[in-house]
Amino acid sequence: MRLFRLLTVLSFGALLLYAASGLPDRGDPDAPPHRVRSIAGSLGAAAYYIQHAQSDANTPNIVTVILADYRSYDTLGEATVIFTAGIICFLLLKRQKV
Repeated sequence: MRLFRLLTVLSFGALLLYAASGLPDRGDPDAPPHRVRSIAGSLGAAAYYIQHAQSDANTPNIVTVILADYRSYDTLGEATVIFTAGIICFLLLKRQKV
């Protein structure tokens, strides 16, 4: 059984390394997310965010603009899920007084 676990971990590790070898170099300006135009010819999301973040929200920090302005509903949903999970954990782990 230990050998099976070891082989499973090693095979997943090898699979992860194989998948990571196909990724573009970090900071590569020719990587697909950094393209100004997508394959379909439309303006890519990353290029739009970089070009319009300052003028859309008057905030110099692009990360703040993306999280608080462009993706605010998504951020609110993530916060709601985390809050709900915390409340459920609190209720499940609360001790009953006898």
